[in-house]
Amino acid sequence: MRAAFSISNMRLTWFVLLLAGRAYPGFSIATFEADVTPKVGEPVAYVAARSIEDPLYAKGIVITGSGKPIVLCAVDWIGIGNTGHDVFRQALAKAAGTDLDRVMVHTLHQHDGPRFDPSSEAYLAKIGLGGKVFSDPFGNAAIARTADALRKAMTKAQPVTHVQYGKAKVDKVASNRRILGPDGMVKVGRMSASKIPEAIAAPEGTIDPYLQLVAYYHNGQPLAVVTYYATHPQSYYGKGDVTAEFVGLARAQRQREFPGPMHIHFNGASGNVAAGKYNDGSPAMRPVLTSRMALAMKQALEGSTRIAAPSTVQWRTTAVALPKGDHIQRAPLTARMNDANGKFEDRREAAIHLAWLDRVDAGHKITLAALSIGDMVILHMPGELFVEYQLEAQQMRPDRKVLMAAYGDFGPGYIGTAIAYTQGGYEVSERATRVGPGVEQVLRKAMKSLLGDAGQ
Repeated sequence: MRAAFSISNMRLTWFVLLLAGRAYPGFSIATFEADVTPKVGEPVAYVAARSIEDPLYAKGIVITGSGKPIVLCAVDWIGIGNTGHDVFRQALAKAAGTDLDRVMVHTLHQHDGPRFDPSSEAYLAKIGLGGKVFSDPFGNAAIARTADALRKAMTKAQPVTHVQYGKAKVDKVASNRRILGPDGMVKVGRMSASKIPEAIAAPEGTIDPYLQLVAYYHNGQPLAVVTYYATHPQSYYGKGDVTAEFVGLARAQRQREFPGPMHIHFNGASGNVAAGKYNDGSPAMRPVLTSRMALAMKQALEGSTRIAAPSTVQWRTTAVALPKGDHIQRAPLTARMNDANGKFEDRREAAIHLAWLDRVDAGHKITLAALSIGDMVILHMPGELFVEYQLEAQQMRPDRKVLMAAYGDFGPGYIGTAIAYTQGGYEVSERATRVGPGVEQVLRKAMKSLLGDAGQ
């Protein structure tokens, strides 16, 4: 009787283990979020914060069960660059118990959100401008909160049994910022808001009109809904009224409408894409743009079907050295930064340029990554990348669903295509970009390598 009881118990134990997870695919996810809102008086993108319109968050997922944990994090800040990007990723890697090259941190690029870059702040502090652009204490505290949230989330990871890919057109939000004249040069810069008749009348131009989505499920329970869309997220900005803007507000709306999973959003390659054709910069347009974004998020989820999750995910990385622009020269930049009679904006940009130059001179490489989940591939890219990179990545693998998260390491600034550097315009000006036209060849080769291996 005792032996029979033992065999019965073994069978029961096996059955319970099967139900508890052995029958599920080999990877799990956990979601995390932390409040990363600055206080009134702390520096945000262009001025000190004067009010908090709505909170800012760092949101992400951690994937376990396919090698060491993979961490993907999206932050409601304008940019995280240079050593700031290193510090953020290092903290999350330590919290997750994983390698640095398995952690990606991106921003959504809201223009009334903070910047974080201790290397640039160190230059500014030397000339008496410390704390005017960056706040290391705030940034470090926000990173610590995010790492703590990640650490706690990992104890609640759940197996992924199903995944869902969705896609929906976003109506009347994005338009290309660069309107070319007959000579092939930028004639009109159509930025985040415009009241110029010519800019409003001009076609949308080159954009990726689609919002894409990946949702993760444990049986019928949704765990996370992650969206990707390429546009500058500004409706109006610059007075220090902190907000997650229409992308963050749309994300929050979807969280209220569909509260089960965590909703996370990544900005795609939108260095030359903004809402200028459809946005006049009035406060009334922010909720309009929000509703258009939220509708596309809803349609992308509801217009697709769940499928069984693959048994594992694939993570591939490559490290690239981005070529500096010809204008990134130490002597003139140092002189401009140290000019006590110079404009604050000029001295600030010189300091940020110098921090990037230090990285280039030290041989620093930026990690790019591709996460493959079945026939979906999500590329993780740096800087204010032009949308052409996103569209080309999709063309490289028409047999895959290719998504992109840009605004990783913010150190390079705007990253244009080779031809864009001959066409003029703000995005490739000496103020805005810190790389040169050779960057296209470097990134195309890297994307081809990552995508060529995807799903193989």
